[in-house]
Amino acid sequence: MVLAGEMEGSDDDDGVPQLSSHALAALQEFYAEQQQQETLKLGPEYDKFSVGSVEEDWQLSQFWYSDETALSLAKEVIEVCGENGRIACISAPSIYQKVRGLARESLHVQLLEYDQRFAIYGDDFVFYDYNEPLKLPESLEQSSFDIVIADPPYLSEECLRNTAQTIKYLSRGKIILCTGAIMEDLAAQILGLKICKFIPKHTRSLANEFRCYSNYELTLDRLA
Repeated sequence: MVLAGEMEGSDDDDGVPQLSSHALAALQEFYAEQQQQETLKLGPEYDKFSVGSVEEDWQLSQFWYSDETALSLAKEVIEVCGENGRIACISAPSIYQKVRGLARESLHVQLLEYDQRFAIYGDDFVFYDYNEPLKLPESLEQSSFDIVIADPPYLSEECLRNTAQTIKYLSRGKIILCTGAIMEDLAAQILGLKICKFIPKHTRSLANEFRCYSNYELTLDRLA
C-alpha cells in the first residue's frame, strides 16, 4: 500500500519513520473499504454467487468479467447444455457464479480453479493447477461435460497447451475459450477453435486485446 516517497522522517529519538498524512489517509480509506466489504458479506442480502463476491487477486492474474459479459456467457452455456446438462468452468469463476445464480440446483456445474477461496462453493469446487492438467479427481470422468468454458490465467503457449489438455479430456463436444487475441492461431491449432464475433469485457481495462473462441456458432454471435 505504501509507496516509496510516502514516508516522512520522525522527530522521535528512535528515528522510526512516520507515514505522511496523505499516505495515512489513503491507508485508512483502504481499511474502511475492506471493513465495509466484510460487513456486507454478513448481511442477509449478500449473494456469494455474485461476480465480485470474491475479490480479484492480481498476483494470480485474476480479472473478472463485467456483469454483462459474465451473464451473456452464462446464458450461452446454459442454453447449450439444457436443463440437466453438465458444465465445466476452467479458471472462469465469474462464469460459474453467473451460471449458479441463474440455475442454482438444476445443472451440474464444476469450477476448476487454483484459488482456494472458491472452496466456499463446496462440491462444485475442484482445485486445479494448469501445470498438472490431468491431475483431476476420479469424479471428473473423461468426456463427461456437455460444454467446457475456459479462461487460462496467463497469455503463454505453455498455459494454453496445458489447459487444452484438460479441456479435451473433459469435453464431449462444445468448447468456449476466452483468452487474448494473440492466442488465435494456437487456439485454432490445438483445439480447432475459431474466433467469435462476441467480445468479452472486463470490469477493468486490460493491456491485451481479449477475444472469445469456440468450436460451434455461438448464439451470442447470431444475435450480434
